[in-house]
Amino acid sequence: MFSPLPHGSTAGSVCFDKSAITFFNGRVEKIVNNVLQPVELIRINGDCERTSERIIRETALTLRIDGNVYATAMIMAGMEREFAVGHLYAQGIISQASHIESLTVDGTTVHVTLSKRKTTGSKPVLSNLVVDRDQVFTCVKAILKSKVFAETEAVHSAGLFLEGEKPIAITEDLGRHHALDKAIGAALLEGIDLTRVLAASTGRQPTEMIHKCRNAGIPIIATKGVPTSLAVALAEQSGITIAGLVRGTRMTVYSHPERVR
Repeated sequence: MFSPLPHGSTAGSVCFDKSAITFFNGRVEKIVNNVLQPVELIRINGDCERTSERIIRETALTLRIDGNVYATAMIMAGMEREFAVGHLYAQGIISQASHIESLTVDGTTVHVTLSKRKTTGSKPVLSNLVVDRDQVFTCVKAILKSKVFAETEAVHSAGLFLEGEKPIAITEDLGRHHALDKAIGAALLEGIDLTRVLAASTGRQPTEMIHKCRNAGIPIIATKGVPTSLAVALAEQSGITIAGLVRGTRMTVYSHPERVR
């Protein structure tokens, strides 16, 4: 789910006029309706009750590169284009979005033609981005206001915030890694310099998440969860700041604390 805030708003200072609120809420509600599917069920709480509720619409999305099957990913329906772009970038297949010559979504298949593939390995992240601790708290809080999670309790969220302030994309998926792929793809399609963003994510942060940040050039990732030991080691080597256990007014910075003041 792609939820950019209206122009002029920031994660730390959200000021909408009434028309912006109406448009934004209407857009979010439309997206929510598209990713949820009603099902009939029996609810047991002492008595048995036949009822219905909406659950996540999961889809198997196949990525084909230059005609060949690259991978099939189980994702939450929606943002297939952003997912494909972000996944190829975060996995180190391409080094910039312009290397995608064409991209078409055909049902549950994304067809990608590349003009060039990345031929070098990932390098440590070089960025002089420094953020205030209050910005870290605000960014993490911003991704926890998911309407889809409130209804289903079945998604992870990720967000990218330019200079630790301006929301670029807040996305959701069944897995935290695919949610981050979607956010990265949305940012790339907007031409955002990822070395100037703070990433916020839900849940624990294993090495796969840090690999994605390294490939994308993202210098800071913050989460209400915790990283793994290998994730911290990779972040130290890669020049990436991990802020974990971001809750209330407390956090733990596991690597490169110089980026949080």
